[in-house]
Amino acid sequence: MTRRLISSGSPFEEQIGYSRAVVAGDTVHVSGTTGYDYARMTIAEGVVEQCEQAFRNIAAALAEAGASMEDVVRVTFIVPQREDWEPCWPVTRKWLGQARPAATLLHAGLQAEAMRIEIEVTARIGARER
Repeated sequence: MTRRLISSGSPFEEQIGYSRAVVAGDTVHVSGTTGYDYARMTIAEGVVEQCEQAFRNIAAALAEAGASMEDVVRVTFIVPQREDWEPCWPVTRKWLGQARPAATLLHAGLQAEAMRIEIEVTARIGARER
């Protein structure tokens, strides 16, 4: 089985020692992804904007791996504040509505106070075609 590492260019990956995604065979494991805009190293204040940016970051990693959001088979959402979850539903439906992956929601603290959502996905390359 081949193994390939994918980076977003975020300095966090080097500092902490992880990859944005790891491709192992036809499976893509995307690390927990927050709403940072890695090109600017900024994060929006609102949870909906952070959710949207997190999905853009995930989609970019999947594309580099040869997959798409339609290939997502598993997703985990982490939100520190319960009230932040429901406003994200339209965004999650927009990005995952076709794939409809198995999902888990956790309420837990994140690395920094500014972070209001973290999303982790697993995809199977070509899953949408099966």
